[in-house]
Amino acid sequence: MAHLENLVLCRESQVSTLQSLFGERHHFSFPSIFIYGHTASGKTYVTQTLLKTLELPHVFVNCVECFTLRLLLEQILNKLNHLSSSEDACPTHITCETFNDFVRLFKQVTKAESLKDQTVYIVLDKAEYLRDMEANLLPGFLRLQELTDRNVTVILLSEIVWEKFRPNTGCFEPFVLYFPDYSIGNLQKILSHDHPPEYSADFYAAYINILLGVFYTVCRDLKELRHLAVLNFPKYCEPVVKGEASERDTRKLWRNVEPHLKKAMQTVYLREISSSQWEKIQKDDTDPGQLKGLSAYTHVELPYYSKFILIAAYLASYNPARTDKRFFLKHHGKIKKTNFLKKHEKTSNHLLGPKPFPLDRLLAILYSIVDSRVAATANIFSQCLRCWVSDLQRPHGAPCSAECFLSCRRTFLPTAFLELPLITSLVTLQLLTLVGHDDQLDGPKYKCTVSLDFIRAIARTVNFDIIKYLYDFL
Repeated sequence: MAHLENLVLCRESQVSTLQSLFGERHHFSFPSIFIYGHTASGKTYVTQTLLKTLELPHVFVNCVECFTLRLLLEQILNKLNHLSSSEDACPTHITCETFNDFVRLFKQVTKAESLKDQTVYIVLDKAEYLRDMEANLLPGFLRLQELTDRNVTVILLSEIVWEKFRPNTGCFEPFVLYFPDYSIGNLQKILSHDHPPEYSADFYAAYINILLGVFYTVCRDLKELRHLAVLNFPKYCEPVVKGEASERDTRKLWRNVEPHLKKAMQTVYLREISSSQWEKIQKDDTDPGQLKGLSAYTHVELPYYSKFILIAAYLASYNPARTDKRFFLKHHGKIKKTNFLKKHEKTSNHLLGPKPFPLDRLLAILYSIVDSRVAATANIFSQCLRCWVSDLQRPHGAPCSAECFLSCRRTFLPTAFLELPLITSLVTLQLLTLVGHDDQLDGPKYKCTVSLDFIRAIARTVNFDIIKYLYDFL
């Protein structure tokens, strides 16, 4: 018990309840236990630590990894088979496709001497994914002790309440155990327990107190707070290392670390930058928003020409149509913004949101911005109607030439073109949205759904300064 108290902090009540439910090794335990609570409330850690410390035979399975019935059942059986086999023996792989086969094979596996006369525990983490599998799976696991006539306990770990699990037809009710969120005092105690050996416990506790004062209102996830504590501690103790302050000079240490904690607030939960990138920011005192390739969500892998199509779509969504002449015509003369500014356009277009645009406008902008960057025969477009009709006159799959494409634009409506495959891909990725009907009169209309930060990151990868082409930034 003393060893468990050192390993599991601030969860004494839950540990005591679980120990009471487990009982002695040879006792029949409760058939099923349902443990729930928010993310990083200690459900998985407490359960694993308790089972390992007490050296109870158990199998731990993550339902995210085992996303099909067969994977889940085979993972449980093969881990149990490994437990029951001797160290020298090489257990055979067990295959199982139905829950009926699972019950039969489970009886065979648990006949081994090493699993006799003691409770076997099956822990299913992320148990909410069981609801998406076969209807008989969850009721079967809850009554596995009855179905197999074996001393087995199934422990379900989830972030949602039991009422969201209960089938309409009813099922065996498990023992429900709730893990509440850690209080600020609990977090202080747990995080202070991780202090580096080269510094005193009081010094690290003072640092954790400052960290929680900044982040507790926006983040109560123990894993994220632990990550932030490790990431920013070198900057906090920097004056001590340089000899500019003592461990008790809290005010000077706070002034040194305060701006870096404010920068870290921009990436809470998102993990937009790696630890090495964050160390570079702290070393160079640069703004994390200016770090190239900062965000994971702004680093989408797109084909080269798809990036230009997305840039053209963004410009079409956020620029008024009558400003295209100003931005994309080389010899437009002097046009002042005040000469064509209307009353309803005093509001920023970025505040009003993206507006729909037709396909022909997108292609016109695309031609303007890629004209000096790509060859004339670049395979940006799908086949035009003329080449599609006379497909036998050229090799199969060869792209339309720019001359042919421009000729077709002069002689056919925009709907004469087959749907652009790159645009369709952007719609599938939900970077563009189809808002118009693909009829013979108007043609399809689209909206660009990405943010300004996203499109600026995309534009940087192709060396395109998009700000110069946005009406709101004139």
